[in-house]
Amino acid sequence: MPELRASALVDAPVAAVAGALLDTALISGFGVQVPGPLLCLGDVLTGPFGVRMTVTRADLSGVSAAGDFLELHTDLVVTGAGTLVVDRVGWKSVRGVAGRFADATVARGIALRVLRKRSALLAARCAELREARVVVGAAIVRDGRLLAQQRSFPESHAGRWELPGGRVETGEKPEDALVRECVEELGVTVAVGAQVGPDVPLRRDLVLRIFAAELAGGEPEALEHNAVRWCTADELAGVDWLPADRVLVPALQQLLN
Repeated sequence: MPELRASALVDAPVAAVAGALLDTALISGFGVQVPGPLLCLGDVLTGPFGVRMTVTRADLSGVSAAGDFLELHTDLVVTGAGTLVVDRVGWKSVRGVAGRFADATVARGIALRVLRKRSALLAARCAELREARVVVGAAIVRDGRLLAQQRSFPESHAGRWELPGGRVETGEKPEDALVRECVEELGVTVAVGAQVGPDVPLRRDLVLRIFAAELAGGEPEALEHNAVRWCTADELAGVDWLPADRVLVPALQQLLN
């Protein structure tokens, strides 16, 4: 399978770069049809000339999508100067002299132009996300299970599940905001740990950032939601998550395993 590689250094943390890669606006401009505003594991992407690919990876390490004759991989490498973005495009070539000519003159040229344009879009989106306001969420784990809560409002979200959390107020640290939100929503205090997964774009100027957390006092109650539940790693994929939380399922499964 012929393959084209390209790389670029982005001046942004890996969580911001991984989050920018989840924004489907980076690929929809190339004629790719996507099921929603965020890339999720298992999403099916369709494009020109009958291209059809399934997302096989979407996490802090990068994104991948593969189909019958085309594969796209973006790997992220943390460096002292930023995040190195390594793109690989592979395709099945047509046999014979005509196929080799097409690989050398057409397919490689198109792929290289697409990668260069997407690289510029990625750098610009990362710059936006670095300055974006933050919504925090808590991945509260107890006895190998993750706490989720069911929304009661607005009507468009009612009945679906999310992680506890909320917006960071002006002058407030994300970790402090998370402690405050868990008291307000669940009636518990938590000890906040490291970030889990990428920054998930919610809007042009707003991202969701999840932190691991442990209960430090109290028993969770649904004070502002319909219900709470504890989920095992095997149950996470079957939960009716809100879209931003669904993106994080691979990272949450890894946290529990």
